[in-house]
Amino acid sequence: MWIAGDWKDYEVIDTSNGEKLERWGDYILVRPDPQVIWDTDRVDKRWRHRNGHYHRSPKGGGEWEFFDLPQEWSIHYRDLTFRLKPFSFKHTGLFPEQAVNWDWFSSIIKGAGRPVKVLNLFAYTGGATLAAAKAGAAVTHVDASKGMVLWAKENAAASGLADAPIRWLVDDCVKFIEREIRRGNTYDAIIMDPPSYGRGPKGEIWKIEESIFPFIRLTTQILSKDALFYLVNSYTTGLQPAVLTYMIRSALTPAFGGSTESSEIGLPVTASGLILPCGASGRWSAV
Repeated sequence: MWIAGDWKDYEVIDTSNGEKLERWGDYILVRPDPQVIWDTDRVDKRWRHRNGHYHRSPKGGGEWEFFDLPQEWSIHYRDLTFRLKPFSFKHTGLFPEQAVNWDWFSSIIKGAGRPVKVLNLFAYTGGATLAAAKAGAAVTHVDASKGMVLWAKENAAASGLADAPIRWLVDDCVKFIEREIRRGNTYDAIIMDPPSYGRGPKGEIWKIEESIFPFIRLTTQILSKDALFYLVNSYTTGLQPAVLTYMIRSALTPAFGGSTESSEIGLPVTASGLILPCGASGRWSAV
């Protein structure tokens, strides 16, 4: 498992009975997690003295309960700054486990010895965009949500990257790739974090099990001949690491060679020493 273990401002303190106790900077949150099917004694007093608690509804969805939590605050990872705020469906605007991937591709970008163009698809609030830009890449950030792109811009400004070479695009990712193919544009690296389910601007249905492999094959058409890396993240239970490996290898290896590996990604749990599984990632690199 690839573990994001270098956080200072974030911590999974404990896990029990479908929930995780987390520290986000100075604030303590309790949020549901479907992976936590074990039940342990909640000894840590912060279970009771939390700043926010997201309660899952048996009918689906849920709602936040707040105890002295600001509407917005910031945390840091290395030299990046992320603005956080609790919003619908338990999220805060950041997936801390992705830091293990930020470190991986940042080292590739820094070691390339040449200009690097990175495309970040389904880019959300820009964690990967900021990490790639901070490492020295020119980044194209694409997400269908205007609100998420604005949030990502705020994160960039907070991280000292307001003037970095980042293109911010509100667009459907599939349509964008199709247009880039027609334009003849290419990228040295692609990052994607596709949703399990979604709809395009004209009602097109995206179901990851059916759509992801054709989409990966489509994106290979805009990889440069000397591409550096390719990253696919998945939070969908059915896409196990081996499946990610087979898809990426099938799509990229015939044309680009290189090597592919996939693994679960996770976060260390302070109280138990366990690693909390947080989805999976598939990585291709040219070497």
